[in-house]
Amino acid sequence: MSFRPYHLPLSLLVLLPFVSGHGYVAQVAIDGKDYYGNLPNADPVPSIVRQINDVSPVKGADNPYLNCGQDAQLASLVANANPGSQMQFWWKGGDGSDWPHNIGPIMTYMAQCVGTTCDKYNSTTAEWFKIEETGLEPGDTVWYQQNIMNGGPSNITLPPTLAPGQYLVRHEIIALHLANEMGGAEFYPSCTQVNIQGDQSGVAPASAEVTFPGGYSDDDPGIYDPTIFDTPVQYTFPGPPVVSFAASGSNTSSPTSSSPGSTSAGTPASSPTSSSSGSGSGSGSKCRLGVGQATFALQARRPQSVSRVMRGWWESMMSSS
Repeated sequence: MSFRPYHLPLSLLVLLPFVSGHGYVAQVAIDGKDYYGNLPNADPVPSIVRQINDVSPVKGADNPYLNCGQDAQLASLVANANPGSQMQFWWKGGDGSDWPHNIGPIMTYMAQCVGTTCDKYNSTTAEWFKIEETGLEPGDTVWYQQNIMNGGPSNITLPPTLAPGQYLVRHEIIALHLANEMGGAEFYPSCTQVNIQGDQSGVAPASAEVTFPGGYSDDDPGIYDPTIFDTPVQYTFPGPPVVSFAASGSNTSSPTSSSPGSTSAGTPASSPTSSSSGSGSGSGSKCRLGVGQATFALQARRPQSVSRVMRGWWESMMSSS
């Protein structure tokens, strides 16, 4: 993938909400064995994580990419796991820095790969059930997503009585820093392919399953929230309730969690040099590049999501290049 550098004044860089303001799942660990994802839109290496083609968020609850992410492609590997297995997800910003957002929930769904193996399964009609949802830390002012921004993984426990079979694990962050406007929520879904072993019998009832798109609406209280910056935060999770056989309190998103064990599968994809980033937690904060990213070379194409302030400037730059 080729990049054309644009050296921009710092006054413009702090307004441009593209590269570091978005991201993807770069690494997954299952019971201490780590697997590497692929850089979006790069030449893929074998992985259990379905590769997306763009770090931009999925926008709109009826977007077909709400399923597994931006134009997500089948992954070539399926990893073994067990009921009760511990999974960790490392999210990265689009430039290889830490995850840039800190407002909004983390949720995880699963769907069985019906009639085939997950490396061949078309998930557009998948029936998803929720196995965990994580929102605010005690005190209702700080989101657990802040710990991912600090460089920690998101930790989940697979349901301890989950029936065997091949499943997609849909791990999702919803960034709500623009959710005080209708359609402002940013969805970041990611799908990982696993093969659940054992002889348990836990299955989700049809009443607990949803499709994506279809599981959310743009006006759901947990997606459109004009009071998102009021504290203490009063938050309602979107989507179905967590299934009854899920593990309790599985996601701590702890910044102090240890790194995955020494075993690994797949080859880590190279990423650009890491630099600091952030999305402030104050009212009206937008996706922004941090000062430390002022020299980062921006990809020379129109991003899928830019602010209204910058849209005209970006289009004029593209037309003159």
